[in-house]
Amino acid sequence: MSPQFKAICVHLFTATGAVFAMLAMLAAADAKWDLMFLWLVVAFFVDGLDGPLARHYHVKTNAPQFDGVLLDLIIDYLTYVFIPAFALFKSGLMDGWTGWVAIIVITFASAVYFCDTRMKTLDNSFSGFPGCWNMVVLVVFALKPNFWIILVLVTVLAVAMFLPWKFIHPVRTERWRVVSLPMAIAWTFFAGWAAWVDFHPESWAHWGLVVTSIYLIFAGIAQMLIPMRDPG
Repeated sequence: MSPQFKAICVHLFTATGAVFAMLAMLAAADAKWDLMFLWLVVAFFVDGLDGPLARHYHVKTNAPQFDGVLLDLIIDYLTYVFIPAFALFKSGLMDGWTGWVAIIVITFASAVYFCDTRMKTLDNSFSGFPGCWNMVVLVVFALKPNFWIILVLVTVLAVAMFLPWKFIHPVRTERWRVVSLPMAIAWTFFAGWAAWVDFHPESWAHWGLVVTSIYLIFAGIAQMLIPMRDPG
């Protein structure tokens, strides 16, 4: 296979995320939250693989007619923001006006953040919370906290999108990647298992979600506070 064909296949692989987004939305429309999150986890897995594949096969050089970054952002907004916000609103986890506030804050703030050219730091981390609402909402479904707690969490994270706080990219942030990448893989496993058992309150996967989520949220901030050692 030619390099051009391989690069185009990477774009097509990324585009499958749109199909998984539609399948997740159809499940959400029928209030099949476990199935919805399973499709979102599959889309999350694809999103984790397509970046390394794109860099390996040099898609910008070998298939420049397709904008992989734009394609990725479109799919990310659907799977990371739009569908999770819909699920949070329609599931009944948020009561009355708080649900309206949550979906407006999530969708509006994320739309602004996704077009911010300053979202990436020099070490390929994110500047501000990267709008991973699919992860947040999945943990909320698993733990089912009080709706006031959910509202505070949504508000804090929405504000954090525009603060100069660092949030790691588990694949691209080199510092602590030996820990970060396994944590991200573990989160994906725990998320899939939690959805598979329909978020059973006694599932051990919930504890795994809490531990891995705490690491993924605070690792970047910890890196800001802990200076790197001088190799010399």
